[in-house]
Amino acid sequence: MKIMSVNAGSSSLKFSLFEMDTKTVIASGNFERVTLDGSFYTIKYNGEEIREEIAAPNHQTAVEIILDRLVSLQIVESLDEIEGVGHRLAHGADKYDKSVKITDEVIEDLKSYTELAPLHIPANILGIEAMKKVLPNVPMVGVFDTAFHQTLDKTEYIYPVPYEWYTKYGVRKYGFHGTSYRYISKQIPRLIGKEEYKAIICHLGSGASIAAIKDGVSIDTSMGFTPVPGVMMGTRSGDIDPSIIPFIMEKEDKTVEEVMNDLNKKSGFLGLSQCASDFRDIYKGVTEGNEQCKLAFDKFVRTVVNYIAAYYVELDGVDVICFTAGLGERASEAREAIMNKLSCLGIKLDKEANMVRGEEVKISSADSSVMCFAVPTNEELMIAEDTLSLIGE
Repeated sequence: MKIMSVNAGSSSLKFSLFEMDTKTVIASGNFERVTLDGSFYTIKYNGEEIREEIAAPNHQTAVEIILDRLVSLQIVESLDEIEGVGHRLAHGADKYDKSVKITDEVIEDLKSYTELAPLHIPANILGIEAMKKVLPNVPMVGVFDTAFHQTLDKTEYIYPVPYEWYTKYGVRKYGFHGTSYRYISKQIPRLIGKEEYKAIICHLGSGASIAAIKDGVSIDTSMGFTPVPGVMMGTRSGDIDPSIIPFIMEKEDKTVEEVMNDLNKKSGFLGLSQCASDFRDIYKGVTEGNEQCKLAFDKFVRTVVNYIAAYYVELDGVDVICFTAGLGERASEAREAIMNKLSCLGIKLDKEANMVRGEEVKISSADSSVMCFAVPTNEELMIAEDTLSLIGE
C-alpha cells in the first residue's frame, strides 16, 4: 500500500511517498517558491534527483504538477495506487490529542485555530484542499504537531497570567514538534533495552525545542503558546523578557507585529551573529574567530543546557538524552559543547563516537551516568503510519 505524507508551507510543498509494506520511501520531494517567481520542484527516487523550474502560482498547481510527475516518471503507474494522504498540521489547539481522519468539521476547526498559527494553518488548509481536488476519493488524515503534548499536566501548560486569558482565549502552553518527539520516543526502548524510561529529547533544527518524556508520554516542553519561546533558534529568539516588546516598540517606533516579526525572523543565530541563521555558517565563523558567531554559539549552548538541567530535575533524573533534527543529528560540535557543560551530572561524551553525523549513534561513554544518543527523526514515516492506521478503521 502506498501512502503520501504532505507538509504544506506558505510557499512550499514537501512530500514523501511510502511503500507501507516495507516502510520505505519510494520518492520524496519539495516544491519551493510556490506563489512566487522562480518556483521549482525537486523529486528524488531510485537514487536520482529531478529538478525543474516551473510556474506554480498556487498550491493547487503545485500538487497537480507533483502528482503528474509521479506518473510520468513511472514512480507509480497511476494515481489510484495512492491509497491515503497524511497531512502535517501545525495546531490542533486542546481538542486534538491524536491524529484524525480529515472531515469538514476538522477543516472548520483548523480555520478557527488560524490565529494560533497564522503562518502555518492557512497553508495546511491549502494543502488539504489541493489534494482533495486531485484525489477526491482518497482518505486524508491530519497529524497535529501539538497533539503529543496534550498529556502535559495543567501546572505545566498553564501560564501565571489572569486565568480568564486561558478560559476565554486558550492562552496556554501547547508545544510543537510533537510528531518528531513521538517518533524518537518509540525508538528509545530499543536503544536502552527497557520500556519504562525517563528521557530528554532535544529537537534541534532551525526551529528548536526540548521535551521531557516519561515512558513515551510528554511531561513538559520548551515551546509554548507559539513556537517562539524556549531555546534560541535559527531566527527565533527563544525566551525573553516580555517587557522588551513595548520597550522596542517605543524606541524603534514599531508596531507589535513588526517587533514579533523581529523575534520570529531576525533573532536567534541570525540576530546575535549578524550574519547567518544556519548553524553550519555559525560554526564556520567560530573557527575563523568571528566573535559574534562565537557569542551566538555559546548562547545557543547555554539555552539548551538550561532546559536539559531543568528537565533533569523535573523528571528526578533521566535515563537517556537524545539529540535529533538537522542540527541535533549532524552538529557534533554543538552536542559536544552541550554535553561538556552537563558533566556535573555525570554525563560523559565519547568524543570519537560523537564525530558521526546524520546517523543513529550512542555518543556517551561507557561510564556516563546518562546514555546519550544522536537519533535521526522521521516525522514523515510517523504521518504515514498514522494514516495507514486510520484509513484501515
